[in-house]
Order: sequence, then structure tokens, then C-alpha cells
Amino acid sequence: MAHPEDPTSKRAPEAILLGSGTSNGVPMLGAEYPPGYLANPKNHRNRACLMLLGPSGNVLVDCPPEMRLMVTAQGIVDIEAVIITHTHADHVMGMDDLRSICMKTRSPMPVYTLPRYQEDIRRIYAYAFQEFPPGIAIPRFDLRDMPAEMSAGGLEIASFIVAHGPTPVIGLRVGGLAYITDVSEIPAEAAPLLRNLDVLILDAVRYKPHPNHFHFERAIEVAREIGARQTYFTHLSSDYDHDETNASLPEGLELGYDGLRIPL
Repeated sequence: MAHPEDPTSKRAPEAILLGSGTSNGVPMLGAEYPPGYLANPKNHRNRACLMLLGPSGNVLVDCPPEMRLMVTAQGIVDIEAVIITHTHADHVMGMDDLRSICMKTRSPMPVYTLPRYQEDIRRIYAYAFQEFPPGIAIPRFDLRDMPAEMSAGGLEIASFIVAHGPTPVIGLRVGGLAYITDVSEIPAEAAPLLRNLDVLILDAVRYKPHPNHFHFERAIEVAREIGARQTYFTHLSSDYDHDETNASLPEGLELGYDGLRIPL
């Protein structure tokens, strides 16, 4: 069981795959599943989300609707900064819950993203940028351009852009780990940041080809091209039975799952 961390203590850097599911989550609303499928907790997938635990602070990557539940389940009580990879609903609709962190720190939450997505956040959360009488709790966001390189939580974080159909999405490299969610094409410009990886976390939304995501076979091809020592697939739909799929995958390739912890 996770216990609340001591925010003043130093610790080894680590990533937590908080959510490994596609935009519907798994199980998704309105669908029926075999009892055996639901009996495996690794087949229960919250929407895609990553937490980077640095030696001096925590960096949250994306804010899906279940973000509060995922973060508190891990016993995490502090967030230093947030990175928004893009502003599709499954990546931003939990941002309102950052209000309690803003209340705790008495300061806006630094939110790093592309300028076009800052406009979306201002539109979706217009109230977060308005004035209210004292005593009304609202989230406050300090919107910042995502740089090619940044420091947060004692971590050095590099970013690059991939294509999610017509939508640009931020990919990340932290130490020996790269995180690429929602991707249909990785441009050549990103290649230098995908060399000599210990761990790659990569979109593999479903078995059938998808216009805006890597599907299973394509994700395997790309994972082999990149050649990380270990690849975990994420943004997973109900297509995948965790244990059955992993049994079919070669060494070094696995489905990710909610709560997976990876040393950085």
C-alpha cells in the first residue's frame, strides 16, 4: 500500500504510469466484459497519465478526468509542475482538481505546453483566469511555453514533437526513459532523443489500424526500430487482455498497466 511521501526527503528518481488506457478508459461505459477479463486488475485502465518523481519534486504529465484518484492512490501529496502533451479531453479534463494544490501552495500551478494548447486551456478553464471574491477556491494556472529542455523536481526533461494525426503532441525524454502517448508518426527530428533508451513507453491503442494512433503491429515495428531495452505499450483499449497479450509478445515488449513504477 502506498504511503504519503515526505516531500523534504531525497529519493531515487522514478516514473509511475498512473494511467495506461485509451480515451474511453477500460472498462468503458456501456460495454460488457467476460468476468475473467474484469477479474484481472491490470485490465482496468484509467486514461493515459504519467508522474515523474524527482529527487526534489513531482512532475505530472497530463490531467485526465481520473487524475485525482490516480495521484491520491499512489500517496502523492505534492505536484511541482504539470506538462500537458495536448488538449484532447482525456488529457485535460482533470485540471480543475489542481485547485487543492494551488490552495496548499498559495501559488498558481506551472503548466507547460505548446502555445496553441495554452489558448485551449484558457477557453476550457476561463474561470481559472478570472477574479473572484475571497473564500472562493479556484485553480490557478501559470501557463508556460514547453521548452526543448527544462528542469523540474530535480529532473532534466527534454521534449520533442510527434504527430497524432493532424495534432502535434509533446513527447518527453527523462534520463533513460522516453514517453510517447497519442502518436501516429514520429518525425526524424525526434530521433536523437530516442537513442540508447532504457525504457520506452509507447502508444498502441488497438489491434485494428487507427488513423491517429499506432496500432498493435505498428507499435511493435516502431519499438523494434527504436530499440529500447524495454518497451511498455500504453493508451490501451479493451482489445487487450493483459496476461494473454504479454504471453504473445517477445522479450523486451510488454503492455503497461496502471501503477507501473519505472526507475529513471
